[in-house]
Amino acid sequence: MEQENRTQDLLDLQEFDEEALRKESEELLEMRFLTKENAVFRRTDGGFVALRCGEKEYARVGVYLTFPLTEPEEYISIREADEKAREIGMIEKLSQLDKDQQDMIREQIKLRYFMPVITKVLDVKDEYGYAYWNVTTSFGACRFTTRMSGDAVVLLGESRLMVTDIDGNRYEIPDFYKLSVTERKKLDLFM
Repeated sequence: MEQENRTQDLLDLQEFDEEALRKESEELLEMRFLTKENAVFRRTDGGFVALRCGEKEYARVGVYLTFPLTEPEEYISIREADEKAREIGMIEKLSQLDKDQQDMIREQIKLRYFMPVITKVLDVKDEYGYAYWNVTTSFGACRFTTRMSGDAVVLLGESRLMVTDIDGNRYEIPDFYKLSVTERKKLDLFM
């Protein structure tokens, strides 16, 4: 009799877990658009962003761009700030939110997608499969190292380049042709 009760308890537990898993799966698959009618973003005391969406309150949320290089103000994913980073919803167009909330979201995007603009290429040296860069950026002088592989410098358009160093930091050259001839020659290694 006791064995039958334990077996039934395990079956009940398994059904509960399956139901919870099914519900969680449905929530993950549901696409929710966050608008000024159903979502309110606010700044926390620590400078983060919190969200009230319907009846649910999120003390802190993460802001992720779906198309960071081509559409930085559209299809912005708002996610829970824990290690799972489950999506809460999507902002279709940032311009659809109130100005103060747009500013909060833009601030979070700038922090997550920090990408200095390279304004001058002082030197690039190739040694042992690595390139050692000495540049001036929109944030001042900078030295960094990239691999010589094909993914260190990526062409994003006709003349826009993104440079990724060995630590994963990204730099932008908005228009390759606005660099001097000497600077462009230094980048021939990657073109």
